[in-house]
Amino acid sequence: MPKNRLTLPVVITLSRIVACPIIFFAVQAEDVGLRFIAFVIFVLAALSDALDGYIARRYDLVTDLGRLLDPIADKLLLVSTFVPIFIISNRGFESEHIPIWGTLPGWVLIVILGREALITLFRGYGVRRGIVIAAGKLGKRKTLLQFLFAGGLFLWYPINMLATAQAWDGVGWVLAENFFLVWSGITLPLAILMTIYSMLDYLWSYRALLNFKS
Repeated sequence: MPKNRLTLPVVITLSRIVACPIIFFAVQAEDVGLRFIAFVIFVLAALSDALDGYIARRYDLVTDLGRLLDPIADKLLLVSTFVPIFIISNRGFESEHIPIWGTLPGWVLIVILGREALITLFRGYGVRRGIVIAAGKLGKRKTLLQFLFAGGLFLWYPINMLATAQAWDGVGWVLAENFFLVWSGITLPLAILMTIYSMLDYLWSYRALLNFKS
């Protein structure tokens, strides 16, 4: 099989890359419909992150092109998710604040994106030393928690816009509002903790690289 064949997993990965700028701008739109679209596209993109890898392994469609594009797509999706959340929550409208947390602090953005940058550099260093640092279970759990938080927030934005515009005040809205309060109250701190923990686990597991003598 050609190493750079345009297989189904590669097409799915490319679709995730294409979805990133759409998510980035649609979730910041003032239109409720566009924000719902951002939520739907984000969910599909997040699911594709697991789907392309499964198909590639299940049907022996792993290619060099797929190995190259997959981590790029993952990082782009993370940026196109958390950077807009930071922008939206910090542009001064209380209706766009994150339930419980209000604005997303800059240090959270630095931790989440900084962890990805550090591990990417660390992996590159490992490759130059002849050691491949594979993705671990903790990294996958970290990504899941990050996407659970972001997905809930992406759904909260358009629903909250509708509630504000239509002056919802019934029991259904109170229950929905409390659900999103609990959701963001749990998933964000867990995502931050797992982000830090998975980074430390990578560094500890491959600590021999830090003492490598050339």
